[in-house]
Amino acid sequence: MKILANFSLLCAGMFLFFGCESNKENSSVGPQNGVGGSMARFAITGNTLYIVSKETLEVYNISDEANPVKSTSKNMGMGIETIFPYQNHLFIGANDGMYIYNNQVPGNPSLLSKYTHIQSCDPVVVEDKYAYVTLRGGVVCRNWTSQSSLDVIDVSNPSSPKMVSSQPLLSPYGLGVSGNRLFVCEGDNGFKVMDITQPTSPVVKHHFKDLTSYDVIVRNNRLIITGNKGLFQYKYDEQDNVELLSKIPVL
Repeated sequence: MKILANFSLLCAGMFLFFGCESNKENSSVGPQNGVGGSMARFAITGNTLYIVSKETLEVYNISDEANPVKSTSKNMGMGIETIFPYQNHLFIGANDGMYIYNNQVPGNPSLLSKYTHIQSCDPVVVEDKYAYVTLRGGVVCRNWTSQSSLDVIDVSNPSSPKMVSSQPLLSPYGLGVSGNRLFVCEGDNGFKVMDITQPTSPVVKHHFKDLTSYDVIVRNNRLIITGNKGLFQYKYDEQDNVELLSKIPVL
């Protein structure tokens, strides 16, 4: 039970601080103070902290880090799972779809649209004009479904997101993106590096079958991966060679 509890803490809210500076003049587009995995339930942009629970999006002003002040709380219904900030938007994964919020006013984000899919576990990441969503079947997120897939959604118009492609996967969990690479965690089925040079048609370049993975943070040619035995840091190069640098075991 201790192992499961410790792993749940790593997996549900993987979020690391890298000492980035806030852009206090324009916090809506300022760099993040930390970087979250696709399955994280909270995020920071500029001076604003966002937290999603199963039903709400809560927003806090953290200009005074020691004394956060709640700006607003938005009821979103049931099944809210993850949050991913990108530019002036928040992409929030739920087990029946993806919510897109306009975040130009960080203290009061406003709902633009919702992309609806089958009810399934749903982390999301965004790169340029496209969102990448993994749907995992065989689990009880809300209703049981046997379908697992990687969906690519055109979000160039955030008010009207449209799915442009989908491909089956075995057991997808979290994912990460950097440039023309998409990294997909598939639990006991390993870790995949995908080429998204053609953004709507991800192609598997490497499948590390022995690398159990549940979520990933991508940062400066580093991969921070949660697995069944803890948190691992890897380095990767332009040829997609992956080298283990360090690990924090789960005891």
